[in-house]
This record gives sequence, C-alpha cells and structure tokens, in this order.
Amino acid sequence: MKKTTVKAFREMKGGRKLSMLTAYDASMARLLDGAGIDALLVGDSLGMVALGYDSTLPVTMEEMLHHAAAVSRGAERALVIGDMPFGSYQISPEQAVSNGIRFIKEGGCAAVKIEGGEEVCGTVRALVRAGVPVIGHIGLTPQTAGQLGGYKVQGKDLAAARKLLDDARALEAAGVFGLVLEAMPAQLAAVITEAVSMPTVGIGAGPHCDGQVLVIQDLLGLFEKFTPTFVKQYVNLAPEIKAAVQSYISEVESGAFPGPEHSFASKENFRALLSGA
Repeated sequence: MKKTTVKAFREMKGGRKLSMLTAYDASMARLLDGAGIDALLVGDSLGMVALGYDSTLPVTMEEMLHHAAAVSRGAERALVIGDMPFGSYQISPEQAVSNGIRFIKEGGCAAVKIEGGEEVCGTVRALVRAGVPVIGHIGLTPQTAGQLGGYKVQGKDLAAARKLLDDARALEAAGVFGLVLEAMPAQLAAVITEAVSMPTVGIGAGPHCDGQVLVIQDLLGLFEKFTPTFVKQYVNLAPEIKAAVQSYISEVESGAFPGPEHSFASKENFRALLSGA
C-alpha cells in the first residue's frame, strides 16, 4: 500500500471512505499501520487513556512530542497527525507556528490538528503559510468543553448548526486539508460534508462523513472508565488481559511458570562446579 500523504488524504474526498485511529506508541502504531489504516492521530486523548489525567487539558507539548515521535517511528505508510494540546496555539499565531514546526521536526508528524472554528482561522493561515499542514476540528471540542456545557452533542438547533457550517467554510478558506466533525447530528454532518471541498472525518457524527476516527482504546475495549455512546467496540480486550495476567500470577505463585521449555539448559553441572566457590 502506498504511503498516505496530505495530498493523498485530501484527494480521498468523495471517494473511498478513509479510516483514522488514535495511537500513542510505536508498537500500536506498527500494528495499526500494518493493518492498513489511512491515518494515525496522536490525540491529546492520551492524557486520559495513557497518562491518567481526568481530562485532556493538562497535556503538555513535551508529552505530545514524546508520544508523536514514538508513533512516527512505528508508522511506515499511515499519515501521522499531531494533536496540538491546550495552551500550545491559543496565545498567538507565532506560538502556534513554533509549536506546529516542533510537531513536524521533533515529532515526525506530517500535519497537526487544532480545535476551533472562525476564531482560529488566523492561526490556521499562519501555520499553513509556515508549511505546517492543518486539519481542523469542530463540533464538540474537548479542550473547550466547559464553555460548551460539557461533553454534549453540538449543533442541535438551527442557530448552532448554522454556526458550525460557517466555521467549516471559514476553516476551508483558511487552508485546512481536512476537518474532524465531533458529536453532532448526522444530518448536519452530511450538510457540512457536502458544503466543503476537503474530507470530513466523523466521530459521533454519523455515516455521511468522508471518513471516521475512533480512540483505539475505545475500539479495543481497553478503557473501562466509560464508553461514549457513538463508539463501536470491536473487541473487549480488558477482561481478556486481566484473565491472562491472573493466570500468569497463579502460575508464578505455584511454580508452574517458567517451565523447562522457558528455561535455558547447559552441559555444565554448575551446582557441582560452583558448590565450593
């Protein structure tokens, strides 16, 4: 399979549905890449699923770059996108450009993602001018969920829907090559998808987007605190992992592991040779 570039990603608009998943380390990135995923998002969701924070807000640039570099080392053909964390692009376009360049140079990413609509268009333009490809993110934006009334579906009334459509068009004009649509009515996501020239990637936005993205821990059933209603859990690994670990503990305690097949033999009789050492 050919490597997914920003250009190839954009050209998937209206064609084969594109697939995206989050990844936070090289081993998982290698597995997902080998399975044929189109794009890997190093999401700030790592704050909750990998680092144990209560939200995405505490995640730092250094943490994001650490994980982005690992994912980039594990992915050979998938497009790797770095999620710019809260506080890394809100202060000024200059700050955003500096941090966006770090994602490219230090994190090995091909692009970055930032949250927001018309209010971040100046930042998007500055990033694009600096050579940093940007994918936008509207609807439910976790970094500003407190201002939106919590983790709730967005665009449910006409005024809110019109605002999201305006945001999408403004981001398109600013130069984003793709757009994540999160937690909005499926019909609204369909309207936005038809209105813009770049691919839309849905998460809780129905089937009419040009692609879909999920958090890998949700897809695999690894995150047990909660499962969003829009997630399809393709396998439930958490109980299987616990059962495997419990079997390991039991065998270690009983002496069943390691057995002869897990041990290294020698022709020397070390017990006799070393008994007087």
